[in-house]
Amino acid sequence: MRKVRTAVFPVGGLGTRFLPATKAMPKEMLPVVDRPLIQYAVDEAVAAGIEQMIFVTGRGKNAIEDHFDRHYELETTLGERGKKEVLAQLDGTRFAAGTIAYVRQREPLGLGHAVWCARHLIGDNPFAVLLPDELLWNPARPCLKAMIEAHAEVGGNLIGVLDVPREHTHRYGIVSPGAQRGALTEVRGLVEKPKPADAPSTMAAIGRYILEPAVMDKLEARKRGAGDEIQLTDAMAELIGGSPFHALPFEGTRYDCGDKAGYVTANIALALERDDIGPEVKAWIDANVR
Repeated sequence: MRKVRTAVFPVGGLGTRFLPATKAMPKEMLPVVDRPLIQYAVDEAVAAGIEQMIFVTGRGKNAIEDHFDRHYELETTLGERGKKEVLAQLDGTRFAAGTIAYVRQREPLGLGHAVWCARHLIGDNPFAVLLPDELLWNPARPCLKAMIEAHAEVGGNLIGVLDVPREHTHRYGIVSPGAQRGALTEVRGLVEKPKPADAPSTMAAIGRYILEPAVMDKLEARKRGAGDEIQLTDAMAELIGGSPFHALPFEGTRYDCGDKAGYVTANIALALERDDIGPEVKAWIDANVR
């Protein structure tokens, strides 16, 4: 069974929900406490053993490339001043040459199109897809790590899922479930953003995927789906029956950082976990929130 070594990060979106903050700054660079959102997704990939990272970018995303590049002036200055602890905070932003590749998505044609843009770098290998908007928080057992361990047993295609309220099914790709295999659920169908009355379950895809390269052949057809976009969910649905397809529930806390309320909540929750600032933040909340 081929090991998952590559991850795709679709980061070409316009970030219109966070305007005007995202007019000149990628939404993926918005900080959650003191790390940009994209850093959490990259850290999750590294913890899962990913060796090659592909960022599908667009216009105005240069800050992402700069973030994962060397900053010689900063590093030299910190080194000369003996600020080793501060310098160590940059470790997760620096990678060996060739570890990261960038591909530009010229048109905003949907998530499926963004993934398809990475096809030549993927080749004939299984790969992961991580949506940075979804901050899936479980430092002890990161979502992608759990998925890769499960994939080593069953192979095929695998998606991370979370149970959501039925009234929210229109926001997600929803699984039509089959047989259970331990924590895994067989995926018999996928429906993109169904109405609550039509949803086959409340098991929602949450932005973590392990896919066989055959999905690129489905995306090649450039079929339009919900929102008149090329949907990854639709292409994945066409793979069902051709190879194993399972869903794995995420055990942790999900923060939807594509939403303002979710983003603010993530900042508060992760700040409260910090030893350096948590007590001060909690004291403010206790004194001011009723």
